[in-house]
Amino acid sequence: MSRAPRAVLSHLRRKRVLKQAKGFRGRRKNNITTANAAVDRSMQHAYIGRKEKKRNFRALWIQRINAACRLHGLTYSRFISGLTRAGIELDRKILADLAVREPDAFKALAEQARA
Repeated sequence: MSRAPRAVLSHLRRKRVLKQAKGFRGRRKNNITTANAAVDRSMQHAYIGRKEKKRNFRALWIQRINAACRLHGLTYSRFISGLTRAGIELDRKILADLAVREPDAFKALAEQARA
């Protein structure tokens, strides 16, 4: 049986991995064995990082809301529970944006949460 030439596919596969390893230091950028391992690990870190980014932003929003609440004599937890009792459904991203850019609107929300 004749041998099937597979050089094209393996070259493309190696080329793709080395392109992803561009910018790495040392052998990791041009040695296919180490580049494979480095690219695999970098993909795992990228996947984890996308999840962590969401956590970090939520924590940042909560800190901003808490700081703005303290200016109006409330704690974060009392503010959030007051908003839910008042039937105001705003997510933390919007609340943090209001706290930073429109303090008057946030003050009105704080008053409603207190009442």
